[in-house]
Amino acid sequence: MSTPRKAARPDAHDDTVPVTVPTRLLVHALVRQDGTVDAGELYAVAGLLGMTDQQVRLCVKRLVAEGRFTHEGRGRKALLRAVADVAGSITPDVAYVRHAYRQDQGLAAWDRVWHLFAFAVPESNRTSRDALRDTLRHLGAAPVQSGLYVSANPVEDLVEARARHLGVADALTTFTTTDLRIGGIGDPSALAAALWPLGDIAARHDRLADFARSCLERLARRDGLTGPERLTMAVQLAAVFTEAMEPDPLLPPELLPQPWPGTQARRLTAACWTALAEADAHAGTPAPRLFVRYGDLLAPTAERGT
Repeated sequence: MSTPRKAARPDAHDDTVPVTVPTRLLVHALVRQDGTVDAGELYAVAGLLGMTDQQVRLCVKRLVAEGRFTHEGRGRKALLRAVADVAGSITPDVAYVRHAYRQDQGLAAWDRVWHLFAFAVPESNRTSRDALRDTLRHLGAAPVQSGLYVSANPVEDLVEARARHLGVADALTTFTTTDLRIGGIGDPSALAAALWPLGDIAARHDRLADFARSCLERLARRDGLTGPERLTMAVQLAAVFTEAMEPDPLLPPELLPQPWPGTQARRLTAACWTALAEADAHAGTPAPRLFVRYGDLLAPTAERGT
C-alpha cells in the first residue's frame, strides 16, 4: 500500500495542471542509472510536491522492509540502492508503450480479428478467477458477459501464461473471429464504443496533453528550472502518463474516433521527456532510469515535432 499522497504544491513559476503523485512512485522515479537514489534529492523533490519528510521516511522504510531497496547512511545524506530495476512496477511496460507509439505512427494496422477469452472457474477458486479477470482487464480486454472477454489485440500468450501460473489453464478457452456481433451491433467502431469507456480514456489523455504542453512552456522559458524542479516535473509527467496509459486498452486507430486524443498526448509527452533529458545532459546531472527506459521510444517521436 502506498504512502498517502498530496497534490503538487504550486510555486511562483508553476502554472501546470495540478498532479497527484504517490510517494512510492516518487522514490522509484528518482532511481538513477546506477541504481541509487540520493536522499537529499528525494527530500528536495518531495518538498516541491508538497510531501512531508515523515511521508518520505515511512515510504522508504516500507520499501526497504519489502526488500526493494537497501539503505545506507542517515537523513538527507543517505543513499538508497534499488535491489532490482523497479521502474516496471510503477510505470507502463516498455513493450506496451512501444506498441502505443507504433499505432500512433501507423505501423500496427488492425487485421479486423477479435480475440475472445472464456473461462469458468468455480467459486471455490475465486481468488484465481478474480486474478485472471484482472489480468484480462489490465491487458485491455472488455467484458462481454459473465466469463467472456474480448480484445482487439492478440494477447493470448500473456493470458494463457497467467492462467497457467494461477493453475486454471484448463478452465480457459480462447478463440478468434472476424464477425463479432453483440446485441445486434456488428460494426467494429460501434462495438468499440459500446464495450470500452472511450470518453473516460480520452479525458485522461486530454489531461496528459494539457500537462505535457504546460511543461514544454515552462521548459522553454529563459529563466530555466533548477535540477530539483526538473526532477519534480519528470516525476509528475510519469504520474500523469501512467494515469492515462494504464487504463488504455490501446485499441487500433481503426476503432477509435479521429483525431484520437491519445496520439497527440503521447507526442507531447515524447517532446517533454526529450526536453527534460536534454536539460539534464546540458546541466551535467545524471538522468533517472525512466529517461533511459523510454528514451529510445520517445526520441524519434519527439523529432517529428509536436
